[in-house]
Amino acid sequence: MTIDAKAVVALADRLLGPEHKSVPPTAWGRTVRDFLETAPYLDDFETPLLTIDRAALDTNIAVMRDWADATGVRLAPHGKTTMAPALWAEQLAAGCWGITLATGWQAQIARLFGVARIVLANALVDPVGLRWVAAESERDPAFEFVSWVDGVETVEVMDRHLRSAPGSARIPVLVELGGPRGRTGVRRVEDAHAVAEAVTRSHRLVLAGVGGYEAALAEDRTPESIAAVRHYLGELARLHRELADRGRYPGPAIVTAGGSAYQDLVVEHLAELTDEQGARGIPTTVVLRCGAYLIHDDGFYAKISPWTAARSDRPLRSAMHGWARTVSRPEPELALLDAGKRDLPYDKGLPVPQYAVAQGVSVPFDSSAAVTALNDQHAFLRLPGASADDLPVGTVVRLGLSHPCTAFDKWRLIPVIDDASSARPRVVDLVHTFF
Repeated sequence: MTIDAKAVVALADRLLGPEHKSVPPTAWGRTVRDFLETAPYLDDFETPLLTIDRAALDTNIAVMRDWADATGVRLAPHGKTTMAPALWAEQLAAGCWGITLATGWQAQIARLFGVARIVLANALVDPVGLRWVAAESERDPAFEFVSWVDGVETVEVMDRHLRSAPGSARIPVLVELGGPRGRTGVRRVEDAHAVAEAVTRSHRLVLAGVGGYEAALAEDRTPESIAAVRHYLGELARLHRELADRGRYPGPAIVTAGGSAYQDLVVEHLAELTDEQGARGIPTTVVLRCGAYLIHDDGFYAKISPWTAARSDRPLRSAMHGWARTVSRPEPELALLDAGKRDLPYDKGLPVPQYAVAQGVSVPFDSSAAVTALNDQHAFLRLPGASADDLPVGTVVRLGLSHPCTAFDKWRLIPVIDDASSARPRVVDLVHTFF
């Protein structure tokens, strides 16, 4: 699948300035390209800072590419995780089938950079967004877009707005199956058939498959959670088979699931539906939408992913780290760092202190050290048994983070470093985000 490589490359021509958090004043007024030619190091930047580890990024791309190839599923990674077209371009270059997004505006950003195939993992009922999709589909017949529907009323609202939209192209939609206490999605397979029937009656929609989000039903790998996810995926497969048997699909079908926690279970239950040539009936593409695999983390996904060191001989690696500086030692066992909620994620777990960095030497923290709270611009780092001399004011701390989706949205520009574990990481790129 394609992306406009020239548009991505042109990001290096953007000027740097004080609106780019923690970029040094010596870079202001220079283009990204010109600044990178000075071969900057991480310690040239201010704190707080979020970084991407190039070596880990390469590992994660390769792990998922090889696994998808081996299992026969397609990847349409969730682009809202990073909202970084340069990273989308790397994923597409590695063979990803498309890019998933969550809102009409996010899809518009993707089109600005020429993404040719978009899965909108949401129901698009906004009239402005629907008219844009219709106009874009009319303007570029090669543009592939698919949205979700999870109710008869949703179908009717979308169809009503699209009747006055440009052109006559019909917008492909997937019936979204949910589950008890889940998020969106029709709750029962039986009710999903009514939604599919409403799509077939509509004027501007066409049924293109089924989809859902299994991670809405569980947040760990207890036997109960695994059973709930397996049952849900079995129901999703059943819905697809029943729609195919009843002749509801006018063309090829998509079956899609996927967060970044249960990819192994998705393949276990859905990969067998893959039939892209239609040898067994309706041509069917199975699409996995996991987005966090690219960056991974040291928190939530490090515990639940099937690609942890405990579950895989080829684990994913956290490609993101926070860097903060000690600004106060008001008590012997307390250090205040200059990073807070405006800088680092905290919804899936607080940052974890990993190393103290001083004069080119990294000293690991012991397991008793912990960030116990975040304010807007401060982190409370507790150091049981420490003295006031153990972490002097000015010392930089590397932090492990949890949940890339709420890390990237705090940064317009993120430095890419060659290796987060090196004594003095070099900045090799700057990634623009669009949030």
